[in-house]
Amino acid sequence: MLPNILTKTNKTKKGKTEKHLRWWVTLLLSLALAIGTWNPLGHHFIHYISQQDILAGFTPFAILMMIGLWILAIKSILQSIGMAGTIATILIILAFLWGLNQYGFLDFSSSTQMGWTGTISVGIIIWIGINASIIWKTITGVYATDSVESE
Repeated sequence: MLPNILTKTNKTKKGKTEKHLRWWVTLLLSLALAIGTWNPLGHHFIHYISQQDILAGFTPFAILMMIGLWILAIKSILQSIGMAGTIATILIILAFLWGLNQYGFLDFSSSTQMGWTGTISVGIIIWIGINASIIWKTITGVYATDSVESE
């Protein structure tokens, strides 16, 4: 039912199987968080809470949920790639966007294009942060190492 690229599996060194579907799911969730928080269309969380009493109905619940999701996203980014990795990721995305502008695929003077570009870029930064440990394990074979102070 799903294309092969979504359901392809790999064998790990320990004999377990892992599906590629998780990459796509985390990408969709990361983009949903970024686009749901703000987008140029005006159908987003910030617009939702600014148009009504923030203490009415489910608005406090929605605010707390959104804050919680952003805390999880930021924590996963900083835990997996750190501040230096985050800055490097941002610089790489900016260089890519600059290249798109230089070849005429992106217009920096269009606020709508820049809004979508920024929103999608934030989603990609979240996605990289969520999956960085998996990428690192794939490259090196090690999930993470802790710094241990010698006595």
